[in-house]
Amino acid sequence: MPPIGLIAGQGRLPILTAQGIRDAGHSVACVGLYGQYDPALPDLCDDFRTVGLVQLGKWIRTLRRFGADETVMVGRVKKSRMYDPLRLFKQIPDLRAIKLWYRTLRHDKRNQVVLTAIADELARGGIHLTDSTRYIPQQLADEGVLTRTQPTGEHQADIAFALPLVSQLGALDIGQSIAVKEREVIAVEAIEGTDRMIERAGELCRMGGWTLLKTAGPNKDMRFDVPVIGVQTIEKLQVHKATCLAVEAGKVILIDKDDVLAAADDAGVAVVGVALND
Repeated sequence: MPPIGLIAGQGRLPILTAQGIRDAGHSVACVGLYGQYDPALPDLCDDFRTVGLVQLGKWIRTLRRFGADETVMVGRVKKSRMYDPLRLFKQIPDLRAIKLWYRTLRHDKRNQVVLTAIADELARGGIHLTDSTRYIPQQLADEGVLTRTQPTGEHQADIAFALPLVSQLGALDIGQSIAVKEREVIAVEAIEGTDRMIERAGELCRMGGWTLLKTAGPNKDMRFDVPVIGVQTIEKLQVHKATCLAVEAGKVILIDKDDVLAAADDAGVAVVGVALND
């Protein structure tokens, strides 16, 4: 069987994906984004090379040299780094990236636009991105209450109130998360990411007992930027006094799911998988 390509950013998700690819009987041909990937990742790959964050031509040439066509792109790359004034000195873009920026990205920097443009550019080079959850289906949230800790009636009411709102946020590509209590919006995620939003929600709702909702949104392209919850997220929720977490079933990844749910029970946080009506 041909190797499966892996474009790896930060975090544990590339590790789990590499393991999933190997479990499916494929070899792993990986390009690790410079300064991003976990140091343990190369040992799980049959072929590995470090590439620059904005060197699309090198991504393509490397994956083709490895013999990979179908490719998965996973792992965080902090979007806030796009606004670092020294970014061009830290990461020198290649000609392909410069052309893509001039043609498309200088006009619109929203996540979905950026990632779709990258996927299209990879496809023009013969590298085809596939569903990033294909090799880790066991890590996706199921529908229903996932923890022994049960949501209260107030939690359920807040979830019902906030689901249409967070769906609209996703459709507008603003953010993936929203914090609510007693049918009042406390905080909305934007460029800062979920962890920083949780901190802000905790500061604004010091009495605690609030609910975090995290969804992919109605038009989510599952090839990239799929929402993720990890043990660190649960720890943040506990510190900032959230008591319920609602995630979109089949669309949100629980990294090391059993560990996440065990941590939630220890923290007294109910985790609920919800269906989002498109």
